[in-house]
Amino acid sequence: MAFFHFKNVRVAGISAGVPSTVINNLTSERRFSKDYDNADFVATTGVVERRIDQNLTASDLCYKAAKKLISDLNWNANEIDAVIMVSQTLDYVLPATACIMQHRLGCSKDCYAEDIQLGCSGWVYGMSNVAALIQNGDIKRALLCAGDGRHHIICPELEDPLFGFAGSVTALEYDEGNDGIKCNFGTDGSGYDAIIRPQGGTRNPIDASIFNVVEITGKQHNGMSTRMKGMDVFSFGISTAPKSVKRLAEKYGFNYLDADYFVFHQANMKMNQLIAKKLKLNVEKVPVSMDRYGNTSSASIPLTIVDEFSSWGEVVNPSVLNEETFICCGFGVGLSWGTIYFKANNMVISPIVEVNSDEHML
Repeated sequence: MAFFHFKNVRVAGISAGVPSTVINNLTSERRFSKDYDNADFVATTGVVERRIDQNLTASDLCYKAAKKLISDLNWNANEIDAVIMVSQTLDYVLPATACIMQHRLGCSKDCYAEDIQLGCSGWVYGMSNVAALIQNGDIKRALLCAGDGRHHIICPELEDPLFGFAGSVTALEYDEGNDGIKCNFGTDGSGYDAIIRPQGGTRNPIDASIFNVVEITGKQHNGMSTRMKGMDVFSFGISTAPKSVKRLAEKYGFNYLDADYFVFHQANMKMNQLIAKKLKLNVEKVPVSMDRYGNTSSASIPLTIVDEFSSWGEVVNPSVLNEETFICCGFGVGLSWGTIYFKANNMVISPIVEVNSDEHML
């Protein structure tokens, strides 16, 4: 198990952007499976609504969220030293989307920019990467952008009712003396095919068959759609997440039950309920967002935090958290998992940004 303690790092703020278009799985005219109706799907997964817009990318959503957070923090984009982009749905095969984000945000050309291709565990991995860059003070301020948008324009019938579009931005900065972020990570590559998009890489290059739709375990797929062994992933999540939380607490000598909030990757309502039960958690400490946004992959943890504390309606002022402690655990594609612990110190939570189709720039 990999453990890290990155000191002198402060989580300055978190923001999130979602499409303004809402898809309701219960009222959708489209039936997502021939084996069960939409109400059964909602009862099983907990996903009632999702935000979908095929004209927006993950980076569009992250861009709008970043602009809001930079404003709320009173930061200058020229003073941002690093931009990290975590996504499974990057803008292009190349160049790196982080490079495009650096330009769109108006960051200095001295800015460090890097993509990380991870899914459900991506945000916690990204937090460790950014914290490692900051801890010695060589980089003072950084943005971690994390999000996904699964496009099915060519084959709209392959849209999965589990997933939604979202982008998130977490601002971190050097803060001398701050206890920072404690981390635990693990990987089991033997389960690489538990969640997989089989074609399009160099192992199985694109060919004419990539758009052929086939039925696999009752669902429609083509070579570029994500396939998941549901029960394997479910078993992996409910066993790995509680162990990771406990090991992190044991390593650094704190009682995990004393944490104020436990934010888990929003994959499946029943899965997260079982994880919380195994850890003996008070449900009031475990915020949920998947019922309104679906599984948003690497954005799901920060989106849940923002949703929990964000102001809605006419009030557009950010919230500020101080002294609240967070344990956040992501798990999934890889198979990979990770848990982090940190304390809020004047951490700004921007209101959720709703993005329209005509607001993308590239």
